[in-house]
Amino acid sequence: MLADFIQYDFLRNTFLTGLLIGIIAPLLGTFIVVRRLSLIADALSHVTLAGIAFGLLIEKKFAAGLITPLYSGMAFSVLGSIFIEKLRGVYQAYQELAIPIILSGGVGLSVIFISLADGFNTELFNYLFGSVSAVSQNDFYSILAISIVIILVIRLFYKELVTLSFDEEHAIVSGIHSKRIHLLFIVLTALVIAASIRIVGVLLVSALMTLPVAASMRIARGFKQMIIFSIVFGELAVIIGLISGYYFSIPPGGTIVLVSIVILLLSIGLKRFNYTPKKEREVK
Repeated sequence: MLADFIQYDFLRNTFLTGLLIGIIAPLLGTFIVVRRLSLIADALSHVTLAGIAFGLLIEKKFAAGLITPLYSGMAFSVLGSIFIEKLRGVYQAYQELAIPIILSGGVGLSVIFISLADGFNTELFNYLFGSVSAVSQNDFYSILAISIVIILVIRLFYKELVTLSFDEEHAIVSGIHSKRIHLLFIVLTALVIAASIRIVGVLLVSALMTLPVAASMRIARGFKQMIIFSIVFGELAVIIGLISGYYFSIPPGGTIVLVSIVILLLSIGLKRFNYTPKKEREVK
């Protein structure tokens, strides 16, 4: 079944890109879920859609090749992440307000840019729901570079990120520059979302960052184990999604999400199956 993905260059680029996304999306998603910021992925995905629509508009109306939708999506996503962090500082007592504000702005800009670009087309549809043939070699190299940067940053600032995720007050007292780490983390999240859109699609990318984590939380016995299980579940969902998307001619994003939901349900069932009530344990 994997023979075509090895034989053809465009499928090989897609498959390798999917493997990278299966690592970095759940990796950052673990920190997002623990910090109760799951909706940030939705907000930034809609901002990314605005950037993609803007890139398509520039390609169509002005100069083709001057700016690609992928890079314009990344730029908008990073800017959106910075605005979220700034708004969290403005509304310190109601920091969650920053997310719907940016999400609404992303939706509004998306509608305008899509309308100016003469509506939906096949390329925009691929960005919305993912595609097995949309990843070019340049896209792969860009996503590879992003993946390397993200893994290195997580490795270098792992202790700081874990401390901020579980006990922000202790982290600040310990001398950790929380604002800088927050900004760095949310920019990395923006890059992951923008990088994932080729495979999963803008509307479904947040699911790849949260569903594998939700499944791993049910069976993991520690934070590091939760990261490992999240990545394993994410890779499994991506591989099945890409293979089914190619052989059944459907967008892979939907299958990736459905596989992730099945994994989540299985993990919940496994946890309940292994659960023994306290009184029963005492009798034994």
